[in-house]
Amino acid sequence: MTVTTSIEEAGFVPASRISAIGVSQILKIGARAQAMKRDGAPVIILGAGEPDFDTPDTVKQAAWKAIQRGDTKYTALDGTPDLKQAIREKFRRENGLDYAADEITVATGAKQVLFNAMMATLNAGDEVIIPTPAWTSYSDIVTIAEGKPLCIPCSAQAGFKLTASQLEAAITPKTKWLILNSPSNPSGAAYSTTDYQPLIEVLLRHPHVRLLVDDMYEHIVYDDFRFVTPAALEPRLKGRTLTVNGVSKAYAMTGWRIGYAGGSRELIKAMAVAQSQSTSCPSSVSQAAAVEALSGPQHFLKERTESFRRRRDLVVAGLNAIDGIDCRVPEGAFYTFAGCAGLVGKTTPAGKPIETDTDFSDYLLQEAHVAVVPGAAFGLSPFFRISYATSETELTEAILRIAAACSRLGSDSDRC
Repeated sequence: MTVTTSIEEAGFVPASRISAIGVSQILKIGARAQAMKRDGAPVIILGAGEPDFDTPDTVKQAAWKAIQRGDTKYTALDGTPDLKQAIREKFRRENGLDYAADEITVATGAKQVLFNAMMATLNAGDEVIIPTPAWTSYSDIVTIAEGKPLCIPCSAQAGFKLTASQLEAAITPKTKWLILNSPSNPSGAAYSTTDYQPLIEVLLRHPHVRLLVDDMYEHIVYDDFRFVTPAALEPRLKGRTLTVNGVSKAYAMTGWRIGYAGGSRELIKAMAVAQSQSTSCPSSVSQAAAVEALSGPQHFLKERTESFRRRRDLVVAGLNAIDGIDCRVPEGAFYTFAGCAGLVGKTTPAGKPIETDTDFSDYLLQEAHVAVVPGAAFGLSPFFRISYATSETELTEAILRIAAACSRLGSDSDRC
């Protein structure tokens, strides 16, 4: 008797390039929290990195006009001429950077820009230096591109920022990129001119290392902090720097999926090859909307940043008032990255020990119905990230719940 085995019966084996990674822990936590809400739990979700503001009306109108004009076809591979021109003007106006049209790329979100850059430049075993805490996708994208992420922990005492000595020690002949994100997701830390200068000096000594800077939160900075980007600080570095940005955060356009970058002509051309075999061009309608976002009224940016600042101050003060939690004041973005070392080693009312920041985050979700993301997801523990891109009412309630849940934690001796 012949026995046949179907592919399904034999089991699915994923490609090795993705077997070591998984879906973002942020998305997993969000899905779990949403499921609890559907079941009736009053969960407050502070995990998603998404502004709660709406896309500006002028941007929506530009998209509608594009639809009415019939601008619903394929566009040029990596950006329409109009959007590339808007990006060039933005770089000149706000950053003092001058790029030609063929030094600009547009993709389906900044994540694809990063993906294209790694796919276009990394060979197996090439190293990419990533200061942590860092956005979860950086290391996974490097891994998919067969590179080797080299994660460098940056302490709260150092402002969650990479130092020149750390960078110098991390560079090897195999180093291909350094990735910097300022202001940072998840810490909100931002690099000033003074912070960048020593790193630039190191990079100038190692001309084989490229720099990718993620400036996505450029417009969300506080307390008179002055945003700068390295390619503008050091012209000698511009040719090997990819300056990445997008419309998602500042313009509340996360769902429109438009990211862009400026870089060397050779790099941009290679990135276009990678994009040509994945998504091809970004959405034509979204590109028309992005032209308006970058070229239209900008006054609301300050108004929204002021709202984020009030929320930041509310959350930081509330967290620092809780025994066992220590929260640094971030310079930008809309996240806090608070330490919870003072709570590790305690036990829950049910007698379960809090051994990691993941345990603590799980406890907050189950006990306080507040969803946060553990620092382990970003490569640095014991911390947890809160996204304060939600209403002050929800944030106030969330802090009250977190404080109450923490007050119910006890030590092992309390349970003897």
